[in-house]
Amino acid sequence: MHANTEFSTSTSSRRLPLAPLLAFAMTGFIAILTETLPAGLLPAIGEGLNVSQVMAGQLVSIYALGSLLAAIPLTVLTSEWRRKKVLLLAVGTFVVFNTITTVSTSYSLTLVARFMSGVAAGLAWGILAGYARRLVPADLQGRALAIAMVGIPVALALGTPAGAWLGDIMGWRVSFGLMAVLAVILFIWTLMAVPDLPGQRAERRLPVWRVFMMPGVRPVLAVIFLWMTAHNILYTFIGPFLALSGLTGRVGLILLVFGLTALVGIWITGTLIDRHLRKLVLLSLAALAAVSVVLAGGMRDQSLVMLAVIVWGWSFGGASTQMQTAAADSAGNHVDVVQAMVTTAWNLAIASGGVLGGVLLNTAGAASFPWALMVLMAVAFVIAYIGKRHAFRPGARNQ
Repeated sequence: MHANTEFSTSTSSRRLPLAPLLAFAMTGFIAILTETLPAGLLPAIGEGLNVSQVMAGQLVSIYALGSLLAAIPLTVLTSEWRRKKVLLLAVGTFVVFNTITTVSTSYSLTLVARFMSGVAAGLAWGILAGYARRLVPADLQGRALAIAMVGIPVALALGTPAGAWLGDIMGWRVSFGLMAVLAVILFIWTLMAVPDLPGQRAERRLPVWRVFMMPGVRPVLAVIFLWMTAHNILYTFIGPFLALSGLTGRVGLILLVFGLTALVGIWITGTLIDRHLRKLVLLSLAALAAVSVVLAGGMRDQSLVMLAVIVWGWSFGGASTQMQTAAADSAGNHVDVVQAMVTTAWNLAIASGGVLGGVLLNTAGAASFPWALMVLMAVAFVIAYIGKRHAFRPGARNQ
């Protein structure tokens, strides 16, 4: 049985509940956009808070730190709470601290607000996947999760560039104010449209370390870490890499193409994941490995770079849904705890990609990125390939 039996019996409806699933998608959209907004507004934020751009950039790092530190302990702490109560707490925290970020003139206060927004994101990521899966039968869980996760590529493809554009025109505070307004709308939407579900009873809850030791969990987390570290090396330092092919002036266009093809990737994943999860994972990993090979040999050819970005975006689009589904299947009824682990691994990979990419850039130059990606993706593919029994199982997920 691939699916979580406790969750799959919680509903008999054969229709996807779009209103709550889209509310989950909007939660992910706000979480990702709140995290990435400062990256496109660093000069304005630095001027507004009277700090350097380097210090302004720490507003991204402190958010990731909040998510990293909060995901597992808060998920465990709130595991017995009603699910709707936990989600409303996360969304309400976004409202409060995005509002503080909007009006704050103190760098220290803004750092605290960003950290707390990251805490809200860590809590939200810890429950969204399990919540979405519990609303549908086992054979629809993959599609439900694909809808719930669609906010991630939408935020990366459209939200971040739009937020930066709006901030350039009307000021960076307007962008954060809009995030607070969207969070208020989401709070009301969640209150009205999302059905409530009970938490997990204490007697059925395993300690975190025992969930970590379950067969399949560690291979999934290892693949996440390797895959997302590779991705973030290239994504974080896309500007210096594109300079090799003379595409520095088209970074915005390149990221837009990446985001749009990521939307295609998540659509394909949503269509096929309940029958072909293993194949999708292996194909996605192989695709990014192929991208690294193409970029290693043709990093100065603009046409090849653009083609590689298209494949890269497609392969990344379904990553969140694929990995969260594999992790949840491996953890069974302990899905919320393992999703918190997924959040932790994901944020560690973001940090690792930034650090490793920076070291490579300073020592070997951007031309070294594809070779690093090649090694990381080869190891990730091997782990996924041999994880056939527990981590990335073949066949339909409801069999």
